[in-house]
Amino acid sequence: MEYITYKNRIAAVEDGEEVGEVTFPERDGVYVINHTYVDDRLRGQGIASELVRRAVEEIERRGGRVEATCSYAALWLARNRGCELTSPLSCEI
Repeated sequence: MEYITYKNRIAAVEDGEEVGEVTFPERDGVYVINHTYVDDRLRGQGIASELVRRAVEEIERRGGRVEATCSYAALWLARNRGCELTSPLSCEI
């Protein structure tokens, strides 16, 4: 699996085909992880977790704040970064 970082998204690529992505648009130094997707046939292999981990590391490398409105990313941040979930399933670190 190859992971390619673009300006506001990271793509998971397998055999030249994009099979997953996480998007994190930015406004005023706040990056909002608003979408995480993995092809159905590859779910359960940790790809979504790896995408969110890489997104958070990239955002922190840029010196931005991380927020998540994507339910998967919000739960990931709660489990891995200790943020408190707010309703409806959003999170900020």
